Amino acid sequence: MALSTDSISNVLSDRLASYEQAGLLRRLRTSDGLVDFCSNDYLGFARSAELKAAIQRADVTATNNRTGATGSRLLAGQTVLADEVEQELALFYQTESALIFNSGYDANLGLLACLPKAGDTLLTDSLVHASMIDGARLNYATRHRFRHNDLEDLETRLQEATQNRPDGQLFVGVESVYSMDGDVAPLRQLADLCEQYGANLVVDEAHATGVYGPTGEGLVVALGLQERVLARVHTFGKGLGVHGAAVVGPVALRNYLINFARSFIYTTALPPHSLLAIRCAHQYVATSVNTRQQLQDRLAYFQKSAQVLLPDSIWTVSQSPIQCMIIPGNESARYVSSEAQKKGLDVRAILSPTVAAGQERLRICIHAFNTNEEIDQLLTVLQTALRYQSHESY
Repeated sequence: MALSTDSISNVLSDRLASYEQAGLLRRLRTSDGLVDFCSNDYLGFARSAELKAAIQRADVTATNNRTGATGSRLLAGQTVLADEVEQELALFYQTESALIFNSGYDANLGLLACLPKAGDTLLTDSLVHASMIDGARLNYATRHRFRHNDLEDLETRLQEATQNRPDGQLFVGVESVYSMDGDVAPLRQLADLCEQYGANLVVDEAHATGVYGPTGEGLVVALGLQERVLARVHTFGKGLGVHGAAVVGPVALRNYLINFARSFIYTTALPPHSLLAIRCAHQYVATSVNTRQQLQDRLAYFQKSAQVLLPDSIWTVSQSPIQCMIIPGNESARYVSSEAQKKGLDVRAILSPTVAAGQERLRICIHAFNTNEEIDQLLTVLQTALRYQSHESY
């Protein structure tokens, strides 16, 4: 006998109640009017009047007046504009080709689901993003995780894979900047290891795009490794302030994804407006040297001030705009975050199971538009909240 709608609603409500009781329930909430210390808009492009005006001009003067793509790229959604923007992206990221996906999640999902096949081996860093994990779960390759940024552990895994599956392809998946710790991957050493064992390196540049490189091309280009990486995923909804993503790499990879990446094949393409926004954001970031320098200046000020005002706090090792203060326990992390928000500062707590139990934290994002005064206010509020919390615990 089938369950009634009321019955399944009760089941779902019970599950949610258990989640809430454990302190894990997620809720959507706006941050209007708060000082932004939590978004991934590192350069402030999402709030840039200049970039918005450029996108509007491009939209008004575009010859294609459609508001939607009307279908997947393999059906009605393919346009001259899409091809042109992808060619521009390939030039910008200093590689042969680019293929646009609707989001970074779609790009990682499609890439890792179809690239490694049965008989191949995929090795991923233990802290890669959920989108890479989900993509890895969908393929039929042998999959293993190696300890975060641990080159010795990775080499052991590579040796085992070479011995156990000598005829299979090897793939290594990492992020260039890790979204929950803010630290960077040892990309040069990773490239060396991959070449030594004949492995193909895949790098998610989501949190490096726009922030690193001569004109914002990411860490791979900043380190001159673009010829040594098979595939890079660049997302445009973080540092570039728009939407969408692209996988960049060899022409053969692009053609392969067009044929086998299900998150590309079976979805309606981005509308012309989004493609124009991607184009304008890349043109804008290429000339935003001062903005990137301002971001680095704000980051340096934050780190120096934190050492003075919060000398006993535990921070992840990060030179990126993602600065994480470890506050063990979901309730403790949530309390400090709530105190900051009461003072008009948008700081979010990252709770387990998103991070490991005992590694709960405040994920503080520094932006080019944050002022030194706002940073001072944030650190003072955190200092007071932590002191009060410590007193209450005592």
